[in-house]
Amino acid sequence: MKACVLRSYGSQVNLTDVTAPVPGADEVLVRVRATSVNPYDWHHLLGEPRVARLMPGMGLRTPKIGILGCDMAGRVVSTGENVTEFRPGDDVFALLEHGGYAEYVSVPERLLARMPGNMAYEQAAAVPMAAATALLGLRDVGRVASGQRVLVNGASGGVGTFAVQIVRALGASVDAVCRGANAELVRSLGADEIIDYAKEDFTRRGRRYDLLLDVAGSRSVRACRRVLSPRGTLVLVGGPTGRWLQPAGHVMGSLALAPLVSQRIALADIVSCPAKKELLTALAALMEEGKVTPVISRTYAFDDIDEAVRYQLQGHVPGKVVVSI
Repeated sequence: MKACVLRSYGSQVNLTDVTAPVPGADEVLVRVRATSVNPYDWHHLLGEPRVARLMPGMGLRTPKIGILGCDMAGRVVSTGENVTEFRPGDDVFALLEHGGYAEYVSVPERLLARMPGNMAYEQAAAVPMAAATALLGLRDVGRVASGQRVLVNGASGGVGTFAVQIVRALGASVDAVCRGANAELVRSLGADEIIDYAKEDFTRRGRRYDLLLDVAGSRSVRACRRVLSPRGTLVLVGGPTGRWLQPAGHVMGSLALAPLVSQRIALADIVSCPAKKELLTALAALMEEGKVTPVISRTYAFDDIDEAVRYQLQGHVPGKVVVSI
């Protein structure tokens, strides 16, 4: 099978012929039909921020991950002897640690969810990392309630476009911070008011919110607190990128202030979240109800996956970048 094997840190993504995996007793072999590009993937590709190489999952000099790709949608080919929920022919999607940039992947049954019945593979593949992060940050960490006011900073990217829709689905109102060029897109997703960050500092508008979902990480915690109600919540998703420390420095520095302020400051950490399958199942229900729809900027063929990653690396991509396999 063809797969994107990561043998060294760098910006080049190459397809290589490798042996197809064999599912273990608790695993499901899936023929991957689509995947998508996430910052999580290219952080592993580049080995950045460099400080992250000290963590067990990356590797100091050479990467520990073999095949890139955390998003996957496809069809079940075979199952291990202990698998009870799925059978060959089922359409599934999953948020993986790695392995999605391949024609086949073996997935633990505990990570697999059934695809929304009204979605194509390319649409389903746009969901796992970005939409699960948004739902985790808003529903579970942010505890959004009906009637609350929410601000999404970084509303036109992968996480942001899902977040705007999820806020509305949870019964809250939402304002959005994004580029002016993406204002109409974000408004069409349900945002009440659009703030163009190039023209206006969203932290100095005088408006208060119950929750700020900070995807972009473009402002300090001190500035962000100005837009929160006295008992409001700041949920961190990301931050500015950098070769050595960011966005880890921004996130850790922000969390260090949490015990010292009246507002809640918390992190939406989807990577270590044990409830990935439940999140995807909940998202599938929202999509089948027509309340959430993936926004796809571009779709690439598998042979052009290097171009897809380079496009995502340019930044300011509205919605998701998807790869058909």
